[in-house]
Amino acid sequence: MPDTLQQLLSTGADGAIAISAPGRTALSYRDLRALVQTTLASLNALGVGRNDRVGIVLNNGPEMATCYMACASGTTSAPLNPAYRADEFEFYLSDLNAKALIVEQGSTSPAIDVAKKLGVRVLDLVVPAGAPAGQFTLQPRDAGSATSTTNGGYSQPEDVGMVLHTSGTTSRPKIVPLSVANLCASAKNIRTTLQFTPNDVGLNIMPLFHIHGLIAGVLAPLSAGSQVFCTPGFNALKFFAWMDEAKPTWYTAVPTMHQAIIGRAKGNLDVIARHPLRFLRSSSSSMPPQVIKELEEIFKAPLIEAYGMTEATHQMASNPLPPLPRKPGSVGLPAGPEVQIMGEDGKLVGPGEIGEIVIKGPNVTLGYENNPKANAEGYLNGWFRTGDQGTKDADGYISLTGRLKEIINRGGEKVSPREVDEILMDHPAVNQVVCFGMPHPKLGEEVAAVVVLKEGQTATERELQDFVGTRAAEFKVPKKILFMEEIPKGATGKLQRIGLAQKLGL
Repeated sequence: MPDTLQQLLSTGADGAIAISAPGRTALSYRDLRALVQTTLASLNALGVGRNDRVGIVLNNGPEMATCYMACASGTTSAPLNPAYRADEFEFYLSDLNAKALIVEQGSTSPAIDVAKKLGVRVLDLVVPAGAPAGQFTLQPRDAGSATSTTNGGYSQPEDVGMVLHTSGTTSRPKIVPLSVANLCASAKNIRTTLQFTPNDVGLNIMPLFHIHGLIAGVLAPLSAGSQVFCTPGFNALKFFAWMDEAKPTWYTAVPTMHQAIIGRAKGNLDVIARHPLRFLRSSSSSMPPQVIKELEEIFKAPLIEAYGMTEATHQMASNPLPPLPRKPGSVGLPAGPEVQIMGEDGKLVGPGEIGEIVIKGPNVTLGYENNPKANAEGYLNGWFRTGDQGTKDADGYISLTGRLKEIINRGGEKVSPREVDEILMDHPAVNQVVCFGMPHPKLGEEVAAVVVLKEGQTATERELQDFVGTRAAEFKVPKKILFMEEIPKGATGKLQRIGLAQKLGL
């Protein structure tokens, strides 16, 4: 069992295809391994080594996948959403204490000016003309001096391979450090669940700054010597053309993507027949059983629903492949870590009883960074508390019954309501605000807000939406803003986000 990424990448046969992409020649495992080695040598020469933080702001595609693999193999990779605005980049890059930032050559991302302001070295990712998918070199944007690191080479199991932020509900986003051992354990869990072999080809449409795409889309298949076909990101109009080119055996997506694919499947039944899938996978938010049934009928393949979170390096539970039963509406069996249900008294409960879902295992982070309070709340008796409520049936299948946390899950994009509150509170006309999730037929939830204006001040819904839009990514902007005299409070006088949509009849 590999416990470093160097070992994990050694599975694929030299001549086998590791990375492919639309309209590009493919990259072999031999070339991928060489690329990781030369990239680490370049980073080490610039003074960046093991456990140094490297921010990665790249568009989806093969270079994002290979750059992530290289950085995670010998530094601490920190993939960031390219859609972030300057304020967000400033928070993340300073919070991470990034040593370098990788951007595409010619990029005008706001992250670049932020990095310069913070004294973070900016490196251009350069793709040579006619290069195979994923091939690149790194070039510093400035001629700054650097002494090579004494802490170079490949990371060890206990080194941190990746850091991601969670969306904090009541607090600022928390840093989740994932060790190389966590990454390897999770890749193995997913590889085992989905029975990957070197003959598999995955069509990746998931964003590669998100745990789902990075671990299930890239790392797990590479650990089995499979091929990963890297698209520029999800596009329902191009999905079936990509399917024809990639000849995939599987793909993973969030429910909203699957639903968009259904919408175009009827006109592409010939493509589906030409490239029969072994399975489809869904994760990041729950999938309506009607949609599962429809997808399975269209693709004539099982849909495997899984349950994951950043702190578990993605997968915690998954429905199994046939011949074992899949239970629509359930997130399946524990698939890697131990998964139990804990009562309010901290004791584990039996089948059918509702409680908090708790986990432990080699894929679970050892704790949040610089956050003793979150760690004290997040762990109990050796178990990590997911903040999700659920049950386990007599067969061991887990079902989610609700979210203890207040995070808004907008089709797999997680939004911290408090972050949006804080932005709106900066508007001169706003006196009080509370953001919350309201039900949405396709996304599961959408961002909404109740606002109390200052006396004698006016503001429109559109004006406040535009205000948030200048400071935060589009998916965080409230789609509905209600103006009220006062915000509905709970019995204890606290502002309650949970259940607010229902209270307001949304």
